[in-house]
Amino acid sequence: MKMILTLLLLAAPAVADPMLIDDFSDGAETRWHYVSDRVMGGISDGGASIGASDGVTYAQLRGMVSTANNGGFIQLRQDLDTRLPAEAIGITLRARGNGATYYIHIRPDAARRPWQFYQAAFETSTDWQEIILPWSAFKPQGGLDAAFAPSDLRSIGIVAYGADYEASLDVDWIAAAPHP
Repeated sequence: MKMILTLLLLAAPAVADPMLIDDFSDGAETRWHYVSDRVMGGISDGGASIGASDGVTYAQLRGMVSTANNGGFIQLRQDLDTRLPAEAIGITLRARGNGATYYIHIRPDAARRPWQFYQAAFETSTDWQEIILPWSAFKPQGGLDAAFAPSDLRSIGIVAYGADYEASLDVDWIAAAPHP
């Protein structure tokens, strides 16, 4: 009987670990690309780099976001080489910042125009914090339908967006949140 119970426990699915999208090590600067509203005539200015301190390597997004001239964003963007698992329940990341609001933008295959994406906001503090953004937090922008499948996502962006402010955001890692 103990043997059967042991076999059943071994066969039971374990709680999944997050599917790491990136931990910003080993060539992250070639996977992630900085983009600003200057591509459409805006005047936001900034940059992105990889930083390290206290044994943590992280992406840094810095700059001045300006809504002047129909602008309002700076971002780090990555095309996803591997699609997210269908059972993922959202996006999780470990971040710190300057107290401002930042966003995760995701783009599904259905997004045909640059202004079509799903957006979820998160708040920052000067301390590292783990943030979980369930799919229900992502709101469609640019005329997209309200529904999408995680396996249809083709890119992800870490974004300072929509207001006039100084952006200062560090992201240690970003992953697909697993089903509990």
